[in-house]
Amino acid sequence: MTTAKTDYISAEQAGTLYGLFLERLARSPDHIAYRSYSSQTKDWYNTTWRDVAQQVARWQAALKHENLEPGDRVALNLRNTKEWVFFDQAAMGLGLIVVPLYPDDRPDNVAYILQDADVKLLYLQNHAQWKRLQPSITDEHNLRRVIIANQDSESLSLPAIYAQDWLPTSGESITDYDADPYQLASIIYTSGTTGRPKGVMLSHHNMLSVAAGSLQYFEIFPNDLFLSFLPLSHTLERTAGYYLPIMAGASVAYSRGIPQLADDMQMVKPTILIAVPRIFERIYSRLQAQLDQKPVISRFLFQLTCSTGWSKFKYQQGKQGWRPGFSLLPLLNKIVAQKVHQRMGGQVRLAVSGGAPLPFQAAKLFIGLGLNLLQGYGLTETSPVISVNEPANNDPTSVGRAIPGVAVKIGDNDELLVRGPGNMMGYWNNHKATAQAINAEGWLHTGDQAKIDDNDHIHITGRIKDILVLSNGEKVPPSDMESAIQSGEYFEQALIVGEGESYLSALIVLNTDKWFSLAKELGLDAMDNSSLESKNLHQFVIQKLRQLLHDFPAYAKIRRVSLSLEPWTVENGMMTPTMKIKRAAVIKHHQADIDKMYA
Repeated sequence: MTTAKTDYISAEQAGTLYGLFLERLARSPDHIAYRSYSSQTKDWYNTTWRDVAQQVARWQAALKHENLEPGDRVALNLRNTKEWVFFDQAAMGLGLIVVPLYPDDRPDNVAYILQDADVKLLYLQNHAQWKRLQPSITDEHNLRRVIIANQDSESLSLPAIYAQDWLPTSGESITDYDADPYQLASIIYTSGTTGRPKGVMLSHHNMLSVAAGSLQYFEIFPNDLFLSFLPLSHTLERTAGYYLPIMAGASVAYSRGIPQLADDMQMVKPTILIAVPRIFERIYSRLQAQLDQKPVISRFLFQLTCSTGWSKFKYQQGKQGWRPGFSLLPLLNKIVAQKVHQRMGGQVRLAVSGGAPLPFQAAKLFIGLGLNLLQGYGLTETSPVISVNEPANNDPTSVGRAIPGVAVKIGDNDELLVRGPGNMMGYWNNHKATAQAINAEGWLHTGDQAKIDDNDHIHITGRIKDILVLSNGEKVPPSDMESAIQSGEYFEQALIVGEGESYLSALIVLNTDKWFSLAKELGLDAMDNSSLESKNLHQFVIQKLRQLLHDFPAYAKIRRVSLSLEPWTVENGMMTPTMKIKRAAVIKHHQADIDKMYA
């Protein structure tokens, strides 16, 4: 249960992200800041804000010995843990610029970011990360120090050192750094349609303003508990799952990881979840699979609970009238819905989905079961929240209304334009890309097509730029991948699909000149169309695709394929006269094949 009293720190009171931490420390020194799991005791333990301050002081003492200057960049590649916070706050308290890295990113990509941002100090999870990264570090890098979090038996050579050996046993008082709220706080690298990732420059005020604006749409209380499992390198988790709880005075528990997420929910019993659609999709899929095994009466009760709950939700939203069936809900919830809520710990009172579109059927099911589920929308370039639904004004087909302080409008080609305090300072060392993203009037081009209804809810309708967004929020440029695939000798044409899905698939037209020899090699009948469904052939193709797509991010993997020998041409309406594949036409023609790949 939550109290009815909030304890918000305003953006003005905080000033900076480090100032936010200092203000929370002053207000709530003995309040639980973080909960962590100990692999030694097999139990969860608490860290208060006073404890956090002591650790931040240790980190600041160590960082001061590295001869870093305010404005220098420091990076971390770490799983979600309280040490992420210690490093981040210690660095910002010394005027350093934090560059978060994705835990599963490729070494060459990490090396590029380290060079582009001229990173002086790097904090890694373990020695294995450093071992993989070392071959990509050149004389053009200015890394002075590499800190390894997890101590093991491997000996290290400079510049690498284990955190245990680098940190002093205690620090002095934490630094009181007087920073400008509008100065650069962090550079967050985001993938684009082509080329290398771009560094999004966000100020202290950018992220503080977005957290404060979001808190005007829903209430967070001091005894709320967030469960953090999205990578802190993602802006959504960093702003909404790290800075926002500090602003509200709530606590955060760090999940051990996605594989243990279900168990962590049971043990921690969070009240607030910030997630991507894939989390809800997984639960949704498991529920559907389990329902298929249940007796008819169980399936009937489940559907009755969902449909009645959905009707009650619409009634509460003022979209339909009262119905007599609502009187059954307390009993139905006890028999059905309560069991689903228990899977998430039984205490969740607010769940926010962002980073990618949330399938309406999944949203309808969870809302029907009584989960207060809100969909939001944003970009790394907007710190990231642009809009979110409100509990009392929730349209699950939309991404909500723009948060207070953020203005939106529809521009040319139905593109959603955004202007607000969360808009980035620009792209690091990339004035051309900055000018393309933000116009002279300060409107940021989202690249998304949208419509805004009479109630000011934003509905995303498509994309101007050809980017696929997976259900975990990762963005994939399909045209670059398709070009790489078509460079392979066995493939004539390719089209990547997977918008809103958890993995990528590909529609592929095989090279007919190679088909007969390939079929013979695999023991297939080249004249029989059913050979295109061969498991051995699909495994062969996926293996070739992995080789061709080696230079793309780890999440840009093709898991399933649909193979054909019929080319896409101008004549059959699949290509333009300028020989460009008509994506929509090909997808429509092959919809049954796509459905099969995601069945």
